[in-house]
This record gives sequence, C-alpha cells and structure tokens, in this order.
Amino acid sequence: MPIFDLSLYLVTDRRLSLGRSLEEVVEEAVKGGVTMVQLREKDCSTLDFYQLSVRMKQLLAPYKVPLIINDRLDIAIACNADGVHIGQSDMPYDVARQMLGYDKIIGLSIETLEQAKLANALDVDYIGISPIFSTPTKTDTLLPFGIEGIQQVKQICKHKAVAIGGIHANNAAAIYNAGADGIAVVSEIMSATNPFEAAHILRTELNKY
Repeated sequence: MPIFDLSLYLVTDRRLSLGRSLEEVVEEAVKGGVTMVQLREKDCSTLDFYQLSVRMKQLLAPYKVPLIINDRLDIAIACNADGVHIGQSDMPYDVARQMLGYDKIIGLSIETLEQAKLANALDVDYIGISPIFSTPTKTDTLLPFGIEGIQQVKQICKHKAVAIGGIHANNAAAIYNAGADGIAVVSEIMSATNPFEAAHILRTELNKY
C-alpha cells in the first residue's frame, strides 16, 4: 500500500484561482504545507486535462506530494499520477483497482453512513467524507455530516478518512480532533490572496493536535 499523508489535501478548481495559473497557486500551497493535491477538472477537453496533469505531476514531484486525479482513470494512467479519486457514480472500485494496480492510491467519496459501511468491503486507500458543511463548490451531495457525522463514520469505517466541504481555518482543528485523518479544502486555498499563507495557517491549526 502506498504511503501518503492526508492531513492537508488541496482539491483544485481553476475557476476560483483569481486569474492566476493553477500551477502558481498549487506550488505556493504546497510550500505552505499542503500534503496531497487532487486535480479536478469538469469543464475542459481531455487533451487540456492531460496536458495540465502532466505539468502538475512534474511540479509536485520534487516536493514528493502525490497527485490524485478526480474521476478520470484514463488521465491518471496517461500522466502516471499517484492515484485517482472516485465518487459513487464513477468507475467501480474493483475496475479502477484492476486498471491502476496496487501501487496507486484510490480514494472514494462517501455521502452517507451506509456508504461508509459498504466501503469496508473495498480495499480503498482512503475515503472522502462529503460534505461536512454545506458549500457552494459542491452542490450535488446529500445532507452535511457535521462534526458528529465524522465521529460516526470513523466508528464504523476502517479506512483513513479525509473530510471535505465548508472547511476553513476556524473549524479545521475541530474536524481533525473529531477523528478525521485530514482535511480537504478548495476555495480556502484556491481563492486565497496568498495561497502559501492560507495553507500555512491551516497547517498550524492541524499541528495543534
């Protein structure tokens, strides 16, 4: 099983980058303490997604920060990403594992306690608990879990878990303290005036526990 650090997980969204290049924002965030990066692209061509993923892989390699591709197994394989993150309506886990192999990271989004239970039958590397709080960047999910929901998931699920949805510096430590193995953020870093400082502040909050 690959070794990785979920603690501060950045999910990208170019629409929130305030006109800056994705590479600029991501590199500053990694320098500030981001430990994993998920490249999420919903509105670009396959060629653009591939070319961006190759550049991102090259950027992250010197920092030893894993690159995870959202949804697209073909892109993950083509750019030799460190793994893929799939949702409940994406490629089935067993097919993804067969295509990627056991030296790659596979994350799975769960949106209900029942999905968390079912994930125990899968050899995924981590689950993403989504959403913790309501958020404008994720509108296709079910009711928020809240802090208590994290605790409930961790009681029934054997996998490492990263929490996502409405997380910022003022609630990051509480989420980590509730049992999450990491926090995932989008706008908190992507839309920050200073991505390095935003990541550093989040890292400081996590280091309290």
